[in-house]
Amino acid sequence: MQMNLGMRAEIRALLERVEAVVRDEIMPLEAEYHAEVGQGDRWTYTPRQAEILEGLKARAKAEGLWNFWLTDSARGFGLTTVEYAYFAEAMGRTPMGAEVFNCNAPDTGNMEVFERYGTEAMKAQWLVPLLEGEIRSAYLMTEPEVASSDATNIAMSCVRDGDHYVLNGQKWWATGAGDPRCRVYIVMVRTGGDDLPKHQRHSMIVVPADTPGIKKLRPMEVYGHDDAPHGHMHFKFDNVRVPARNMLLGEGRGFEIAQGRLGPGRIHHCMRAIGQAEAALEMMCKRSIAREAFGKPLAQLGANYDIIAECRMEIEQARLLCLKAAWVMDQGDARAAAPWISQIKVVAPRVALRVIDEAVQMFGAQGISQDVPLASMWTHVRTLRLADGPDAVHRRQVARAELRKHTQARV
Repeated sequence: MQMNLGMRAEIRALLERVEAVVRDEIMPLEAEYHAEVGQGDRWTYTPRQAEILEGLKARAKAEGLWNFWLTDSARGFGLTTVEYAYFAEAMGRTPMGAEVFNCNAPDTGNMEVFERYGTEAMKAQWLVPLLEGEIRSAYLMTEPEVASSDATNIAMSCVRDGDHYVLNGQKWWATGAGDPRCRVYIVMVRTGGDDLPKHQRHSMIVVPADTPGIKKLRPMEVYGHDDAPHGHMHFKFDNVRVPARNMLLGEGRGFEIAQGRLGPGRIHHCMRAIGQAEAALEMMCKRSIAREAFGKPLAQLGANYDIIAECRMEIEQARLLCLKAAWVMDQGDARAAAPWISQIKVVAPRVALRVIDEAVQMFGAQGISQDVPLASMWTHVRTLRLADGPDAVHRRQVARAELRKHTQARV
């Protein structure tokens, strides 16, 4: 079968418009936007932050540059996963990019869940305002007391009590849950006992953020930073009562929903990481030409030619691997796409980290300071090596798929 990793001409024109907005409108405001964090309550948006963010979103929405992630929906642009991958890369060049176009995680994954698996009432209450960019959401899976890289360990209790389910337990690393606009959580819970097969013991349930009994214990810090006002929260659920109608699909369907949610999302994450790598390489090159030491531009010193060349080649390789994973996903067989997604989940963050780190070296001490975005880029991409499964889990999946080609035995 012929593999097409390109895009239609009209989609290329649309991408060029997005690239122009990122370059000319979003990135020039990035430093001012982030400088507002901590001016007062860290967990609210300052008037200037809100003005910048909502102004950019309003302009993007008015120009029809909105909800590109809807790759399998009549609501969207009809992009293939391959085509959307290029958009994710373009938006990934700046931390603000995805939200400006309403393509930000974890909302995109949650919107996919609501659209594919939600009731009409859920769609009206939650999907519509999410599609409009009016509210935010969070996805709660990881727990502090279990190894959540094996999701069959998820232990939050969810017990039926009449017309409600009662939830007890803790969740942490709930990305986006600190945002004052976050109104709803999709929560992975355990509803079945040991008598059921492992992958039929868990469910997903929709929980409004203001439900009584939910306590925010603390914001989790990433390398000493709390990522306010977006944040990654640690929650305790104490007899939280949720209407039974909020259960998605029914008890025991949690893993089925998770696979529909995580596959495309991992591709999006990886392509945004490549966008970060491209931004870092551009900064590195400009710095190496403009800065002099020992009577020469930095580009001509040491192994900097080789470093720049290796970064370019590694980015190209990682992008091609991501696009192939996206193409396999477009063929409609999620199981066949899984090993390819696992490959990019390891490769893309690793490449992006290397490029960002080399850019830091080119900038010297300034590279680790608040004067340039490289330090925050590095911490974000380093976190990606854990989000949606750590490297070791994905390498295991890749190896098992490879070994199955050569044996009928279980591996």
